[in-house]
Amino acid sequence: MGTVKQQEAKRKKKRRKTGFRKATGKDLHQKVGGRTPAAGILPPKVPQEFSTNWKALRELLQQKTVSLEVPLPTPLESACTSQTCSEKKKKVKDLKSQETATKKKKRSVQKTIPGDQASKKDRNIGVNLAMTASGSSNVKEKKPTEKMRNGSTGTKGSDRKQKRKKCEAEKEHPSTKADIWFDDVDPDDIEAAVGPEAAKIAREKLGIAENTEQETAEKVLVKERAFSGLTRAVAMDCEMVGVGPDGEESIVARVSIVNQFGKCIYDKYVKPRERVTDYRTMVSGIRPKDIKNGEQFKVVQKEVVEILKGRILVGHAVHNDLKILFLDHPKKKIRDTQKYKPFKRIVKSGRPSLKLLCEKILNVKVQTSEHSSVQDAQAAMRLYTLEKKQWEAEIRARHKTQKTATGQKQNCPST
Repeated sequence: MGTVKQQEAKRKKKRRKTGFRKATGKDLHQKVGGRTPAAGILPPKVPQEFSTNWKALRELLQQKTVSLEVPLPTPLESACTSQTCSEKKKKVKDLKSQETATKKKKRSVQKTIPGDQASKKDRNIGVNLAMTASGSSNVKEKKPTEKMRNGSTGTKGSDRKQKRKKCEAEKEHPSTKADIWFDDVDPDDIEAAVGPEAAKIAREKLGIAENTEQETAEKVLVKERAFSGLTRAVAMDCEMVGVGPDGEESIVARVSIVNQFGKCIYDKYVKPRERVTDYRTMVSGIRPKDIKNGEQFKVVQKEVVEILKGRILVGHAVHNDLKILFLDHPKKKIRDTQKYKPFKRIVKSGRPSLKLLCEKILNVKVQTSEHSSVQDAQAAMRLYTLEKKQWEAEIRARHKTQKTATGQKQNCPST
């Protein structure tokens, strides 16, 4: 019995061994690539089997060597490394907090002190503080901000914020100025066509001051440091307002007289004798407040007669001024710039305006907006003085011819 049992046990062991061998042979067949189970156990015979096995062995050996070379950290070392990491993190946090504080200080200094007056020491405050705080640590230092092109100091972010604020302010408070464009158009033409407000805007756009034209006109028409009293020749001009149902009839509202050098010697507003229906302010420049407390007409008339007595009277269409004052003056003593023939030839007009004569002959602009009787009288006088010698010579020659003609008529016998 014992022998039977022993034999059965031996058989079971053999079966187990053979099953184990078969199983290992299958695995090797799967790994190595396509041989029988027995081929995994037996040594390689073919060169292909040898190479595949050798590669597998080399890979296993390399894995073992790497695992042996890398030492496992001890518990003490792991604790030390965790402590150093926490310390480094704390240092970095402290440095960051110091940098933010220095930035805030910089901003406050820039707000209080202008960029031009701030010294280099004040600008480098943040850098010095960062250096003292960091000590020997290798932390990158931020350079002080350079001056921008427009003179202001600050980072790109602050500049962007300022631009945004400006844009928002412009949107909230738009410009009240009228946005008008006039390309290559004379402001005087604009004033004549549209009005004085549009001309003012056009002059502002072109960079032309309003008073420059008046100043240039005064320089040309008035002689500086000249005699300011009565002279042998005087120029007169009157401004008129409209009366009657449609304002068609005219009455005198202002009388101005200048001497030979353009100096004003008489300028008075006249109180109206009738109810004014049209002040003609755009042309005359007269307003109700001007003539409300004006001088009486008779007083003005007497004063003008005394000034004109025995003197040469210069004016532009001066017969209208004499008519409105109910006055008369010797024809020999009148010099009318509208009727002077050489002026007519230059301008090529039968009845030239004072404005046209001044532009063409004197190169001065007058009567650009509201008329001024003083300026008109000065312009007429300047035209006269420019051609005075020739003008007076022509008048003398005319008188001589007239005298000789009358003498010959008297001497010839009557038939």
